[in-house]
Amino acid sequence: MKKKAVFLDRDGTLNRDVGYPDSFESVHVYPFGYEAVRLLNRAHFLAVIVTNQSGIARGLISEERLSLLHDQMKADFHLKGARIDAIYACPHSPSSLDTRYKKECPCRKPLPAMGLAAAADLNIDLSRSYMIGDKTSDILFGLNMGATPVLVRTGYGHQAEQELLNSGRRPAFAAETLLQAVFWILDREGIHRDRGTKSGQEK
Repeated sequence: MKKKAVFLDRDGTLNRDVGYPDSFESVHVYPFGYEAVRLLNRAHFLAVIVTNQSGIARGLISEERLSLLHDQMKADFHLKGARIDAIYACPHSPSSLDTRYKKECPCRKPLPAMGLAAAADLNIDLSRSYMIGDKTSDILFGLNMGATPVLVRTGYGHQAEQELLNSGRRPAFAAETLLQAVFWILDREGIHRDRGTKSGQEK
C-alpha cells in the first residue's frame, strides 16, 4: 500500500531563513519544528524535506558540505524524538557561473521532479500527501505534483500569500506556523493530535 507524506520546505518553514547556511551550526530550527515532525511521525506520515539550494550553484556551499549539514540535521531531529525520512535538494540555478549547475532543471521548485523522485523512492501516494512551505514556489510545487499545498506565514509567507492571492492560485490553507499547518492536516485527516490515530480508532 502506498504511503502518505508531508513534504516540507526547509528555510523559512522548518528553520529560520538565514540565507545560505554552510554548516548545521548556522541552521536555527524553529522551536515548534521538532513537535511538528513528531506529530507527523505519530500519524504515520513520511516527513520529507524538499529544498532549493542554489547556494551550491553560487559557490557558497559544496554538495558534500550540504549533505553533511543534512545528515546532522536528521541526527538532531532524531535526538529530539523526531524523524526526517528523506531530504531532497536541488543544487541548480539558471544564473550560475558554474557550468555544472547552470541549467533550467526539472528539480527546482516549483517544478515537481523532487516530489516525483520521492514518490518513486519511498512509495508515496502524492494525491494523499501534503506540501508545506513559505514561498509561492512551494505552493505551486505542491499543486504541480498533485499534493495538497499549505502555506505558512513564517519566512516569506506573508509576501507569498499576497502573490498567490493576486495570481488566483491559492493554498488549501494558510497557517501561522508549521505546527499550526500540521494541526490543520491532522484535523482534516481525522487524526488525534496526541495519539496519531484516526478518530474512533485505538493504536
